Amino acid sequence: MSPEETEDRKSIIADHMKEVITLLGEDVARDGLIKTPDRVAKAMQHLTRGYYQDPEEILRSALFRENYRQMVIVKDIDLFSLCEHHLLPFFGKAHVAYIPDGYITGLSKIARVVDVFARRLQVQERLTTQIKECIQKTLNPMGVMVV
Repeated sequence: MSPEETEDRKSIIADHMKEVITLLGEDVARDGLIKTPDRVAKAMQHLTRGYYQDPEEILRSALFRENYRQMVIVKDIDLFSLCEHHLLPFFGKAHVAYIPDGYITGLSKIARVVDVFARRLQVQERLTTQIKECIQKTLNPMGVMVV
């Protein structure tokens, strides 16, 4: 998304936040709330930036042909997301393992893929499935596990 599109969307989100704040019974012109709609819009764009990132491209950016056949494990990957039902935060740790079948990727890329999918409106069950399917499609390993 271009910087102009990002700014346009931020402005639209902020306008809607003004309406929400007003509907809650507050005065959006009050000192403490004047910049709140813009802050919320910017925060929501940051918290959902995963919609504008390509997790497969992240994996492909460090894809190496390798005859390694041992399980690759990346544990304790911190994640932060927004529950799609209430737009409230949830957080936790992901553990990802795969058995290569000709290709490996940088370990940091696995953590970045977790972050891309977490930075969308989510439920935990879909989050783990999306991570698994992305790794399966991109690396084509013998197996993938995400918990």
